[in-house]
Amino acid sequence: MNSHLISAIVPVSLLSGWELGSAVGAIDETTFSRPSAILRAGAIAAADGSLVTATYQTLEAASLGLFAGTLIGVTLGIFLGLQRLVELASRPTLEMLRAIPAIAFTPLALLIFGFGLTMESTIVAYATCWPVMIATLAATRRIEPRLLEVAATLEMTAIERLWTIIIPAVFGRVVVGLRIAIGFALVVAVTVEILVNPRGLGYALILAQQTFRTDLMYALIVWLAVLGMIAGALSSQLDRLSVPRSS
Repeated sequence: MNSHLISAIVPVSLLSGWELGSAVGAIDETTFSRPSAILRAGAIAAADGSLVTATYQTLEAASLGLFAGTLIGVTLGIFLGLQRLVELASRPTLEMLRAIPAIAFTPLALLIFGFGLTMESTIVAYATCWPVMIATLAATRRIEPRLLEVAATLEMTAIERLWTIIIPAVFGRVVVGLRIAIGFALVVAVTVEILVNPRGLGYALILAQQTFRTDLMYALIVWLAVLGMIAGALSSQLDRLSVPRSS
């Protein structure tokens, strides 16, 4: 039997049972909307543009935060990896900051930036910079010191050393950190929207719950699952980039 057919047995059975149970009144539809109603609510939200707008807002914040977090993480990782004394001096502070959940900074970010894209993407950047920084730092430490000595002998500029030696050496590890960060980005963005930020899929989810639109609430949850799967598939494709250049 085809593996895809086997994989579909459990979800199809659960959905069929759910639909049947709702139809006969065995399942309370005020709490668990029937699958057909969830599908219909999702289709209506997609048709009227509200789902597209909310998705764009969430992905916008997640993408901007991921870009900023990656840039910060790579920069700090390379700098601290090359400056061992600075890394040792700053290690306790960095470990303390890394232990703080990104969501804990939501009240502070809200106080500084107010509601909106900047506040949300800042928190995403904070969450995503750590795995990238740690991966970059570990890769930078493994660079052969003699390569840097040769670069100094040849009087290469800092930019030349960066592009010729450092970037190729750390690229593979950066991709590994980026794969982890991609997963964080979407989760943190939606969490911030659920907590305080009136935009995106997280806010739409809360509105659906508060207005007792359980069908739409489930539709949004399913859509978030689809986006998470897409993000996971995209991050898996990064392995193709990391293999040729991994150190």
